[in-house]
Amino acid sequence: MTTTDRPREPRGAKGTKDGAVAPPEERGEKVTTDQVVLGVVAVIAVALVLWGSFGSESLGNVVGDALAWVVDGFGWLFVLAATGFVLFSFWLAFSRYGRIPLGKEGEEPEFRTISWIAMMFSAGMGIGLMFYGAYEPLWHFLNAPPGSEGVEPASAAMATTLFHWTLHPWAMYAIVGLAIAYSTYRVGRRQLISSAFVPLFGEKRMDSLGGRAIDMLALFATLFGSAASLGLGALQINAGLNEVGGIEPNELVQVLIIAVLTVAFVMSAVSGIAKGIQWLANTNMVLAIVLAAFVFLAGPTILILNLVPTAVGTYIAELPGMSALTAANSPEAATWLSSWTIFYWAWWVSWTPFVGMFIARISRGRTIRQFVVGVILIPSTVSLVWFSIFGGAGIGAERNGADLTQGGEATTDSSLFNLLNEFPLAGVTSVLVIILVAIFFVSGADAASMVMGTLSQRGTQHPTRPVVIFWGVLMGAVAAVMLLLGGATALTGLQNLTILAAFPFALVMIGLCVSLAMDVRRDPMMQGPRDSIGQRAREAVADTERARERGRGEARR
Repeated sequence: MTTTDRPREPRGAKGTKDGAVAPPEERGEKVTTDQVVLGVVAVIAVALVLWGSFGSESLGNVVGDALAWVVDGFGWLFVLAATGFVLFSFWLAFSRYGRIPLGKEGEEPEFRTISWIAMMFSAGMGIGLMFYGAYEPLWHFLNAPPGSEGVEPASAAMATTLFHWTLHPWAMYAIVGLAIAYSTYRVGRRQLISSAFVPLFGEKRMDSLGGRAIDMLALFATLFGSAASLGLGALQINAGLNEVGGIEPNELVQVLIIAVLTVAFVMSAVSGIAKGIQWLANTNMVLAIVLAAFVFLAGPTILILNLVPTAVGTYIAELPGMSALTAANSPEAATWLSSWTIFYWAWWVSWTPFVGMFIARISRGRTIRQFVVGVILIPSTVSLVWFSIFGGAGIGAERNGADLTQGGEATTDSSLFNLLNEFPLAGVTSVLVIILVAIFFVSGADAASMVMGTLSQRGTQHPTRPVVIFWGVLMGAVAAVMLLLGGATALTGLQNLTILAAFPFALVMIGLCVSLAMDVRRDPMMQGPRDSIGQRAREAVADTERARERGRGEARR
């Protein structure tokens, strides 16, 4: 490999001996707001809010039809790509590329490991765990998933839940996070998703409209995906207030909840990651452990302990079949997939711009191997324990005669509170759940507003306060307006709209894999010794050829 194959440093940059280049801000480059990216996304967001305000039914119909087209026509793409991301992530981690640092060689990680795990977990799926911790395993227990015939119902339910919440979603986050972290802290490009495509398309193209379109789509998906989750969080908090204080679920209460928590997460966001998000994430991790320990001890402890190895074994045994299940298997499978697996894969993809960029921001100084293991295996283990505790408790209560689903009428908002009512101290634990959801709300929105600031300010790691406040307020306003206008139905439409906006990201993420593979192959750590050997070999061959020429010349003379 010649020296021209090495990744070139940005103009004016100076790399370290191992080839790492400091990000633009650390090289003194001025970072400004990209008026085009910010303006276009803001206009689209406002237009959609107005459309929902004056024609929510028509917006819902259009989004529903488009979503059905995506799921029916491209469900196979999500199924294949999701498993491909898992395989690609582990290949990178456990190949020779795994020792490449995301930064300078010997650079210490910015955050302690425990804080690093807590922050990425809060941002990645915090509210989702509260929503689905008891509900999803219980649902699959009562309604057997396709292909689970002959498998014990509790084991099949847990295996299906783990399939949706462990390796696959976190591998999606890892792909985007790793591509951005390598591009930013190793190569010295701007912290943008478009910058990670430079090896594939070149720097000029990524600085043009094509690169901006990628970043606008990432910003759009982050804004609406976060707003939908904030609305869901408000719904669950309202359900909790109804449980402990008799405050009936209604739109006004939900809007007030969003308003109060929006102020909280904006204040947290402008305080910076190290102060705001880190403190919130650590606090929430402690409270979540307390809640899980209580349910573990008060619930069917032996059943929960038995479920852990059983769930893992069934998950491993059924993983090939679950990964290969598509609409071609049967009409029933097609319906089930659109409601569960494909919906989940699309939803996780819609969150990858936000979560991936955030994880990249907090992962500087770690190696590729440490990154993949930390981002995929550790949260997957936590999800296993969490769903075993809450899913096992729900299944145990159902077996003992409790009707947690209330004849199928119970929603994700109330399922966890219904479970807690089966144990002592239901009022105290319900309050704890409300606090947990509120902090997940704040920490997730906090991280989202910081990431949106980064995307709209040309990749700065420290977006300005006005821009962060702008995105935070707009995010809360979108969630509040949709709830006020149409309640849960409008919010579901918004959630579906987010999936549609993120649909191209399945292709974007495939491109990221190709681009990242090109980047690491050219990393100086990977080609230094080989290049030296190759250079010596080429020089030896050249010397031999020159000696032969001299010999032939002397013979002619």
